[in-house]
Amino acid sequence: MAKEAAGSSGGPQPERRSGPGVAPDNLMVKCPKCKEILYSRDWEKNLKVCSRCNYHFRLTAHERVNLLLDPGSFVELDAAMVSVDPLNFVSRSQSYAQKLREEQEKVGLSEAAIRGYGTIEGLPLSLAVMDFRFIGGSMGSVVGEKVTRAIELGLERRWPVLVVSTSGGARMQEGFYSLLQMAKTVAALARLSEARIPYFSLITDPTTGGVTASFAMLGDVILAEPGALIAFAGPRVIEQFMHVKLPEGTVNSEFVLQHGMIDAVVHRRELRATLARLLRLYRVPPLADHTREVAPRPGQAQVETATLLSRQPSQSRAEVGGGQDGLRS
Repeated sequence: MAKEAAGSSGGPQPERRSGPGVAPDNLMVKCPKCKEILYSRDWEKNLKVCSRCNYHFRLTAHERVNLLLDPGSFVELDAAMVSVDPLNFVSRSQSYAQKLREEQEKVGLSEAAIRGYGTIEGLPLSLAVMDFRFIGGSMGSVVGEKVTRAIELGLERRWPVLVVSTSGGARMQEGFYSLLQMAKTVAALARLSEARIPYFSLITDPTTGGVTASFAMLGDVILAEPGALIAFAGPRVIEQFMHVKLPEGTVNSEFVLQHGMIDAVVHRRELRATLARLLRLYRVPPLADHTREVAPRPGQAQVETATLLSRQPSQSRAEVGGGQDGLRS
């Protein structure tokens, strides 16, 4: 359930405050964990990591791309794809359509994820990066479609795929359509696995709900930043349901690493070098190695059916915002 927005911008548009008695926005930053006051210049040089307690501040999608990829190598695709309101959802305060317009103006993005391709140390890859500022990074039809298209681009060009996750889960305003994105992304990853093309998942703070239950936890290698909240249900939801306060540090990246759910916790300054090393280790085999026909696995037909259902077959490619890298007819 997506369409192309006319003239939408893919870059961030930060808010500017001015007036008497208002300090510049970029003067100082307070760490929410240790309460240390950080000079913004030093904080940005340290990749927005607290120099005292190592707290990793959240990054925008474009900041994440600039951190990981070679300068100037990123090419964004489907930047103008926006969600529609299939259920005519209305809350007590506003409609979903109004909420989308408000978020697009506030955040400067058309949706909660961007996707495209680029290089890390000269090695090409397809990637999708989520942004928590847009409705909590919730996964609606457009987010699921962009992640799926990033996977399909890797499959088409035989490039490794990277997805950077940060999300509060499925987007409730789209109901069943948002839940179908779990099946759609997982089906695309199954095809990528059959082609023996590597998929890397980078989990950042916070990642919960349907994103955790689908593509975030299906990487050939799963990395996470230190201290990131990683869970299916958030700690407040668990405490309200169980009426028990969770012990400190039971839903962070170090905890899930200890219990074997991810492969490594990597400091932000080491992420680019780590991904470059992985790209060299997980070389994509030549296409000649895969000329023999692969027998379908049990249950594959059902997975493909779920993919088609979530893709709205009644819509044309133009309505969904396709192109050369879009849906196959």
